[in-house]
Amino acid sequence: MPTGKIRWFEAKKGYGFITGDDGEDIFLPKTALPAGVTTLRKGAKVEFSRVDGRKGPQAMDVVVLGPAPSVIKATRPKADDMAAIVEDLIKLLDAAGNSLRRHRYPSAQESHKLATMLRAVADDFDVQD
Repeated sequence: MPTGKIRWFEAKKGYGFITGDDGEDIFLPKTALPAGVTTLRKGAKVEFSRVDGRKGPQAMDVVVLGPAPSVIKATRPKADDMAAIVEDLIKLLDAAGNSLRRHRYPSAQESHKLATMLRAVADDFDVQD
């Protein structure tokens, strides 16, 4: 049986495409999915039977071999690095809080530094899986 990866699949449309290991695009109808499977992630490894339809190759009897690799997990910073960043952020927030308790807003430079650090931490902790 040929294998490939999901190029894209939209459950609302009811179809998608598989890129075979040979590089060929194969049409994937929703009816070819295994029982209980309603959607597939891009990059998921699949095995399928191939039939030639009127409009080209079509996949049938799809078997999901493995989930798609997580890009987020692959690019996530190490926990030790994140611990240092979070500690620095806590120090900055503490300093800003102390200024506010003294009825003074942080300077523009301190505010910019704090906003930049908050954005960086929010981006690093953004997990979609």
